[in-house]
Amino acid sequence: MFIELHIIQNFAPSNLNRDDTGNPKEAEFGGVRRARISSQAIKRAIRSEPIFAETTQVEPGVRTRLLARKITEKLIDAGKSQEDAEPVALAFAEAFSGKMDKERTSVLIYLSAQELQQMAETLLAQWNEVLDAVRQLAELDEKQRDLKKPPLPELVKAFLKQTKNRTSAPDIALFGRMLADKPELNLDAASQVAHALSTHRVNMEIDFFTAVDDLQREEETGAGMMGVTGYNSATYYRYARVDWNQLVDNLDGDEALARRTVKGFLLAALRAIPTGKQNSFAAQNPPSFALAVTRTDGMSWNLVNAFEKPVHPARDGGYVEPSVQKLETYWQRLAQFYGSDEITPHVLNVDGVALSALAHAQQPNVQAWIKSILNALPSA
Repeated sequence: MFIELHIIQNFAPSNLNRDDTGNPKEAEFGGVRRARISSQAIKRAIRSEPIFAETTQVEPGVRTRLLARKITEKLIDAGKSQEDAEPVALAFAEAFSGKMDKERTSVLIYLSAQELQQMAETLLAQWNEVLDAVRQLAELDEKQRDLKKPPLPELVKAFLKQTKNRTSAPDIALFGRMLADKPELNLDAASQVAHALSTHRVNMEIDFFTAVDDLQREEETGAGMMGVTGYNSATYYRYARVDWNQLVDNLDGDEALARRTVKGFLLAALRAIPTGKQNSFAAQNPPSFALAVTRTDGMSWNLVNAFEKPVHPARDGGYVEPSVQKLETYWQRLAQFYGSDEITPHVLNVDGVALSALAHAQQPNVQAWIKSILNALPSA
């Protein structure tokens, strides 16, 4: 069982996702320049959206290089002194990640709240032995320390065995994780998220701005500050896919949590907006159209090719309506050629665009749309 999500979302002038020059990200598609929002920005917006945690009823995972700092906090909360907790946490983080840059791991590590707690409990269960080993290591000079076997690899190995191929964090189950030095911690993502692309040609625009110095005298001239910032306005097509079976496996067979995760993902996907320069542009624009598809076959249809030929604005202006219509036309063509016996569409038509092939699948509101999708999932 797979759930696919196709969203048409129009944003006012904004710079939601910047490149290394500070300008809005873009890409060439169909021979013309398109506005782009990276999949990384979209995924972070989804997992950071409060409704995701509210719906799943589970604290989201943490991506950090400061693993030792988090373990230290938990050891101190358990009654250990900071003087003892810090070196033990640092030694465990080093044994866990393989490489350290002072107190930071060499790469970001993605862990659930439960996994972080398990790390602390693993150390507390053998506290005296662990503390003695860490203290002995600290007494050696650098050359001797390099020859000495690290004190915590067996504890790390035991922890990895407990958590292999599963997680308690819905966001980690959805988006997966990869750590080259610890492949045992790797988890195949249950979701795929595409970069959002504008359905039409987009040219970047430049805003020249000035700031006034409030303490400047009236007779003094000149701005307190001047600068430029890039922005654009675009109607985006967004695509994501969730593998239900993989999600259940990642959550260690907990189907109830998996259903809440799907619901949280759908709600968050509708609400989540990247935060780039929002204080300057306030482009808080919800989607105009969402097509969810539940399918029992193994195919997947990213419908972005509906816009390979860029959309042109409607006679009275606007890209949303022609974008939705092109999406529906392309969907209908694929359904006719590949068959639609194993797929069920669920439509949220916020702007009320006239539909034909998908008219029967329209739901009156978000709650009904979510319920329709969840009812299509396998039941235990």
